[in-house]
Amino acid sequence: MPRIHTLDFIRGLAILGILLLNIVAFGLPSAAYLNPAWQGRMPPLSDTLSWAATDLLAQVKFLSLFALLFGASLQMLLPRGKRWLQARLVWLMVFGLLHNIFLWDGDILLDYGLIGLAVWRMIRDVPSSRQLLNTGVMLYVIGSAVLLLLGLGTGSAPNSSWIPGMANVQYETFWHTQGGWQAIQGRMSQFSSSLMALAAQYGWQLAGLMMVGGALMRNGWLQGQRSLAHYRRAALFLISLSWLIQLPSLYLQWNSGWDFRRAAFFLQVPRELGAPLQAVGYAALCYGFWPTLSSLKITYAVSCVGRMALSNYLLQTLVCTTLFDRLGLFNKFDRLQLLALVPAVWAINVLFSLLWLRHFRQGPVEWLWRKLTRLSGGEPLEKSPLGG
Repeated sequence: MPRIHTLDFIRGLAILGILLLNIVAFGLPSAAYLNPAWQGRMPPLSDTLSWAATDLLAQVKFLSLFALLFGASLQMLLPRGKRWLQARLVWLMVFGLLHNIFLWDGDILLDYGLIGLAVWRMIRDVPSSRQLLNTGVMLYVIGSAVLLLLGLGTGSAPNSSWIPGMANVQYETFWHTQGGWQAIQGRMSQFSSSLMALAAQYGWQLAGLMMVGGALMRNGWLQGQRSLAHYRRAALFLISLSWLIQLPSLYLQWNSGWDFRRAAFFLQVPRELGAPLQAVGYAALCYGFWPTLSSLKITYAVSCVGRMALSNYLLQTLVCTTLFDRLGLFNKFDRLQLLALVPAVWAINVLFSLLWLRHFRQGPVEWLWRKLTRLSGGEPLEKSPLGG
């Protein structure tokens, strides 16, 4: 299948957009990721507005978009065969495990590789696009419903993952900034919690999104085979519907003072349900306005980021862990200040991608991933794609 340039652009948007959420995970204690009142008191207005804007526009949306594209890529790579796909996903898990242990506890690569190993067979074996789409939607809804069950089984008193005590914050700050074995232990502790969440709830959603992405690629929707008017109408409808679902939840979280049981479980569900609609709406916007977007220099730059998505994802980790952990700036900024740093990291992603792709055909980690996959999958090695 020839390269779909719109998908490169959308993938680039997803990688850049994910940083809007990850910057909080890089720069603040883990409890701050979903809870602006993580310090046990109402946050200042700037924090509240920053949280509301990112929650409505970005939280889960860009992760959902990236998962949809991952599922689409699984559909595209099916002709390469079982052995090649399995090797590719196993190596992605290896990258994710190393990333998690030695660099950052917010890794998603291991999750994608692990769930991908189960999902690619379903994408291959489900006979029709509609059935694949319906199955993906069902799995996603099951994962979202698990949040309700978890909320029903949880007491009203907040735990340390929602409102950490001073000792918890000091310890997390210590291992982030001191590094070494303490940091590895801290990241492994977070890693075990992430695996539990993947098994109980997030894995269902991730599998569902990948299947939906595979279905949209198979039926031509993600190949741009609909009219511009169709994509524009779809974008307007899906994004509007998503906001209608989510806005009441945002107000209720704020109104409750981010009450643990309601805000951590029940009021998360509207966002979880609206996010895939909004993610597909973002993709529809790109396709609907591609004739205009394709002529812009910024579109080419973002597309280059998308062509090197894995390298740029890891580059964001290197930049942000250097800034917050190595330079000791962890827990020194509020939400709005952290968001103000995001454009600088975006600029690094864009400049790195533009300069690298002037000389090479793919990103450095993409090249390594492909080479390891070929060695493991038994395919003959071609001339290095890093060759100019």
